[in-house]
Amino acid sequence: MTFSGFQRADGRKGIRNVVAVAYLVECAHHVAREIAYPHLEQAHLIGFPGCFPNEYAQNMMERLCTHPNVGAVLLVSLGCESFNRYQLEKTISQSGRPVSTLVIQREGGTRATIEKGREWVAQALEDLEGAERVPMDIGDLVVATVCGGSDGTSGISGNPAVGRAFDRLVHEGATCIFEETGELIGCEEIMADRAATPELADELRRSVHKAARYYAELGYGSFAAGNADGGLSTIEEKSMGAYAKSGSSPISGLIKPGDLPPRGGLYLMDIVPDGDVRFGFPNISDNAEIVEMMASGAHLTLFVTGRGSVVGSALAPVIKIAANPAMYERLSEDMDVNAGRILTGEASLDDVGSLIFDLVLGVASGEKTKSEALGHTEFILTYKSFEPIGPACLPV
Repeated sequence: MTFSGFQRADGRKGIRNVVAVAYLVECAHHVAREIAYPHLEQAHLIGFPGCFPNEYAQNMMERLCTHPNVGAVLLVSLGCESFNRYQLEKTISQSGRPVSTLVIQREGGTRATIEKGREWVAQALEDLEGAERVPMDIGDLVVATVCGGSDGTSGISGNPAVGRAFDRLVHEGATCIFEETGELIGCEEIMADRAATPELADELRRSVHKAARYYAELGYGSFAAGNADGGLSTIEEKSMGAYAKSGSSPISGLIKPGDLPPRGGLYLMDIVPDGDVRFGFPNISDNAEIVEMMASGAHLTLFVTGRGSVVGSALAPVIKIAANPAMYERLSEDMDVNAGRILTGEASLDDVGSLIFDLVLGVASGEKTKSEALGHTEFILTYKSFEPIGPACLPV
């Protein structure tokens, strides 16, 4: 159960060694995309579109640009946005990674910046080719899970199979993150019973109650028309299926986007902003949740889907798990695992859970996921606001 990875100065190890090309405002998006385009497999495009400052976005970009899978970073600024590029570049430089910032308004515009950026990325990738690999084991891994395009089969096949894989990963010392308190409404007491401490149990309850209040004020629950078409009837029914991804291990802590779990174990990520409703829906797509878990160090994500979702992610691989055999047959080129075999009696939950566990190790060792092979590098980051977590949220 050992493999090799890339040592980072902060002690973490990466399973990929990519260059992040990061735009700092939407006005720089096109230029950054053109810079990354010739090297799509190894140069991944990320960025923040907003022109106005936001502490959450700043923190997220700092965490993402120093993610263990990132070996070097090129920042692309228009020049007049409010994003603190100086602080971001300083944070990246202090992490030991090569970093450079191009300011379009200073470089001479679109064409000149693209040309200079492509030269920098090509040189950075050449330098990364000689990176030394170091031994890794399961205890070094941070594994996330999300479900999207859920249907009536997700909660009885794919999600509980991921739960079995999570139980084994946690047992072997890995750090595992599950998320979406807005899709755990009705499960707060069940989760509280699994909390490592009574204080954490209270924090878990509060996080779900906050999500329920937030959605009530929006007049919207985390329940889409596609969920109903797929056979789900209520948010509670969807929540029970989503909850199954967490497995049965004790819950070690509660984190918010960008918080780094201090040690191995199972963590719930609270993705619903604190305070009043200010920025609309907590997450406008599943990829926003993947980005937030990456910001907390996730090396890869287990993505369960019943209706069918073809997305992947920049920076960190996504393993796609099909919840039913009909969808798997239609989208087999996009799916890594057919958990629908549980429904047909061809495999048990333990069988598929073991398959997912083995695939995690394979992907961590360098095996490409379907979304990676297809070139999927989706990324999205928007405005939010969070208060720091308290001491009761982390392991004693």
